Amino acid sequence: MSSGELEQLRRENQELRSVLVEMRTQLIQAQKMTSVGAIASSITHEFNNILTTVINYAKMGLRHKDAATRDKAFDRILAAGQRAGRITTGMLSYARGRQAHREAFRLSQLVEDVLVLVEKDLQVHRVRLESQFDQDAWASVNAGQIQQVLLNLVVNARQAMPNGGTLQLAVIVNREAGTSEIMVRDTGAGIPADKLPKIFESFYTTKTPDEQGQGGTGLGLALCKEIIDSHQGRIRVESVVGRGTTFTLRFPSIAAPLAPVQRAG
Repeated sequence: MSSGELEQLRRENQELRSVLVEMRTQLIQAQKMTSVGAIASSITHEFNNILTTVINYAKMGLRHKDAATRDKAFDRILAAGQRAGRITTGMLSYARGRQAHREAFRLSQLVEDVLVLVEKDLQVHRVRLESQFDQDAWASVNAGQIQQVLLNLVVNARQAMPNGGTLQLAVIVNREAGTSEIMVRDTGAGIPADKLPKIFESFYTTKTPDEQGQGGTGLGLALCKEIIDSHQGRIRVESVVGRGTTFTLRFPSIAAPLAPVQRAG
């Protein structure tokens, strides 16, 4: 093979690599939007409730002239606006998700930011939330990517409990292992032992199509594992049929930074 042919192959290989990187980026973004789509109805309902609250208390403030009633109306309007602001900020942070940037984050903060997005969805589907956060758990992460993993796991957990159940979220420091960990546990149907080793494979899914014929793409957990691996972390799953599933994300622990850290997004 001539040097010219080798150079042509090198250029083609580089072009294919560039296309592959771009397609991977688009795939991650598409998977993020799939997770958002799963909770879109509940978020829309929540915004409708917030708007109703603002309108009703604005009317009350206009009808009643006494200071106490007006102060109450203003307080409720302010609280509703702040709630809407937190949801909007969380959605924008999740949607942007800078792909390469990593910094020190308190893991409980990332979990709480995701809970703002899913709180109403869990209520609608009768899922009770239990949480326990160690505020000393820190790791160097890409906030948007870890939020994507968490949202995917929480949505999967909710879908595994169609008749309601309990979702447990915990953030712990494993000092013996030198890791900071996030645990997502549901009381759902569980995953059969013969399927468990395959769940992180691309295009493999344990979900059955719903009434609209929509099921899992088989990409969510594969991307989750890829993201955690890129953080030099580990994702572990334990499951018992009829009792539920537990996912544990483990990251190398770091010391808390001396300077204040901004919230994700």
